[in-house]
Amino acid sequence: MTDHLLRSQAPISDAAWSAIDEEARSRLAAQLAARKLVDFVGPSGWEYSATPLGRTIDVDSPFDAVVARQRTVLPVVELRAEFTLSRRELDAVDRGASDPDLTALDDTAREFALAENHAVFEGFAAAGIVGLTESSTHDVIQLDGGADTYPASVAKAVDSLRKAGIGGPFGIAIAPDIFTHIVETTEHGGYPLFNHLESILGGPVVWAPGVGCGAVLSLRGGDFRFE
Repeated sequence: MTDHLLRSQAPISDAAWSAIDEEARSRLAAQLAARKLVDFVGPSGWEYSATPLGRTIDVDSPFDAVVARQRTVLPVVELRAEFTLSRRELDAVDRGASDPDLTALDDTAREFALAENHAVFEGFAAAGIVGLTESSTHDVIQLDGGADTYPASVAKAVDSLRKAGIGGPFGIAIAPDIFTHIVETTEHGGYPLFNHLESILGGPVVWAPGVGCGAVLSLRGGDFRFE
């Protein structure tokens, strides 16, 4: 296997690499919201360079009697983020320390998750990626009232999808500040708002850094593919 990350050239022990990998995995898993709600395919390997879209565009042909059409693809985007860790902390891992200071990695993982979530939900025009929210053909339902208005807004979103022939269950990706508000709120009668929203959706309420507000989508499968 080719060492594309050049790990073999880094003066880092196997134990330290293991600690770095585990920390990155745990931080990213909690924050990569899109992968919890859409069909995720991958990883496809270093050689994979583009996703076929199943369509063609007409191009000029060198001969009048010959029609030329070119297959359209969406090139893969490589995301990279740099961070620096203390040699002292990496050495501490080799000595058996169970609490190395990997703060720089944690901060970078958060930025990475923000970039991926934003690309999937809000779009990444420079890379030719159209976000889920900007490609939606449904009317925007405002979520600008108090917490007591959230169930009605989410129910309207679910109803709009069902009327369009889109089945459930459904899930919602929600901005961190709104997610916190939901978790902290208890409705009249003592029922948690979080649980009420889950019962309306039939699926999860997902904390989604990088999402502007919220997006309700079907979890039936086959609607959104993220490679």
